[in-house]
Amino acid sequence: MEDYPKTIIEFDERFATEDACRQYLFQLRWPEGFRCPHCDYGKAWTKNNELYQCKKCGYRVSVIAGTIFQDTKKPLRLWFKAIWYITSQNYGVSALGLKKVLGLGSYRTAWTWLHKLRFAMVRPGRDRLSGIVEIDETYIGGEKSGKRGRGAAGKAIVLVAAEDKGNHIGRIRLHRIIDASAESLTKAVIATVEPGAIIRTDGWNGYNLLPEAGFTRIVVRKESIIGDNLLPIVNRVVSLLKRWLLGTHQGAVQPSYLDYYLDEFTFRFNRRTSRSRGKLFYRLVHQAVAIHPFTGKELKKG
Repeated sequence: MEDYPKTIIEFDERFATEDACRQYLFQLRWPEGFRCPHCDYGKAWTKNNELYQCKKCGYRVSVIAGTIFQDTKKPLRLWFKAIWYITSQNYGVSALGLKKVLGLGSYRTAWTWLHKLRFAMVRPGRDRLSGIVEIDETYIGGEKSGKRGRGAAGKAIVLVAAEDKGNHIGRIRLHRIIDASAESLTKAVIATVEPGAIIRTDGWNGYNLLPEAGFTRIVVRKESIIGDNLLPIVNRVVSLLKRWLLGTHQGAVQPSYLDYYLDEFTFRFNRRTSRSRGKLFYRLVHQAVAIHPFTGKELKKG
């Protein structure tokens, strides 16, 4: 059963202490009761309300071990406030904005937290798209010299896939690729879309291998140069993505960190109709518990 605060008042009342935050993480991590990550035994002694020692093998583990909260020096209450704030904003937040709201002394801390939470926005083992899916590519990056279209130099190329639900756009996936070759595109589509789906593309020969990979391909238009005549559904998603990057982040997205921003946009777009901000909070905390820990140095590598 999904359990989350519905309003900011409920949030403040429920997570007023560190122990309350730890108990919430415990419920999300071990919904059926404690399980030792070392031997999978189901019983443990509690040490100082923070550590759990397995009664079988003696392994000690905290509720934040093996999650993105591992080794944090800041209170969990502050992390929870950051997650509530991030999921409460319709158009995303910047590291500077997060720093000001939380009263953090370091911009680097806000930046690191934000990127960690963006990474957590991708649910491990998430479902691939299905049904009718429209696919095209777009380029992200500043104005640079180079060939136009699929040969554009100095820009990041992103595969954009969107489900066509008839009267609205379904789920989307954004997948950065190294080039628009058949090998790169086919690999990205397989990772993004369920086999058997109907895929609409333009006439670019990079999609020619899709039938061999188990997809039904429909060529909507013969033109294969990326430009103003993008496929309509994908064109809408791309327009919103670029407007979001420019408006929320002033276009200041370094190529090495682009994937984190793509993850955030996907998370927000796919939950754009959610009426409950508390549910978005629940989703992100739940996914943060399921994500392996990583350091600031790893973040810097992109």
